[in-house]
Amino acid sequence: MYTIGQISEMFNIPISTLRYYDKQGLFPHMERESGIRKFTENEIEAIRVINCLKKSGLEIKDIKKFMDLCLEGPKSYSKRLELFKNQKEIVEEEIKHMNKVLDMIKFKCWYYEQAIRFGNEEDVVDMIPEKLPSEIKDSYKNSHE
Repeated sequence: MYTIGQISEMFNIPISTLRYYDKQGLFPHMERESGIRKFTENEIEAIRVINCLKKSGLEIKDIKKFMDLCLEGPKSYSKRLELFKNQKEIVEEEIKHMNKVLDMIKFKCWYYEQAIRFGNEEDVVDMIPEKLPSEIKDSYKNSHE
C-alpha cells in the first residue's frame, strides 16, 4: 500500500488533485486506515487510466462515468470498449494533425538552414517543391496538404 504522498511523487500529481479524484469517486474501493487514504495496485492502475483518458481529451465528469461503468462489471464491457475506441479515433486525429505541424517545422528548419547556406531565400524558393531532398519533400507535401 502507498500513501497519498508516495503516489503524488510516483505520478508527479499534486496531492490536491489526488484528493479531488477521490472526492469525484474515481477510487471507489480505496481503503482508509484512521482516515488516511491507502493506495493499492487498483488505485495505481486507475490513475494510469485516468491520466490516459485526460491526455486523450476526456473530462473528469466523463472519466467518472467510465469508472462507474467499471463498477457495473461485465455487462458494461461494450460501453467501455466504445469509449476507448472513440478516444482512440480522437488521439489518432490529433497525431495526424501534430505530424503535419512537425513536418512544417522540419521543412522550415531545412529552409532556413539553406537560406543561411546560400545567403538568400530566392535560391531556396527555386528548389520548392521539385528540387527538395526526398525526406524534406515528404515533409513539405504533408505540411501543405
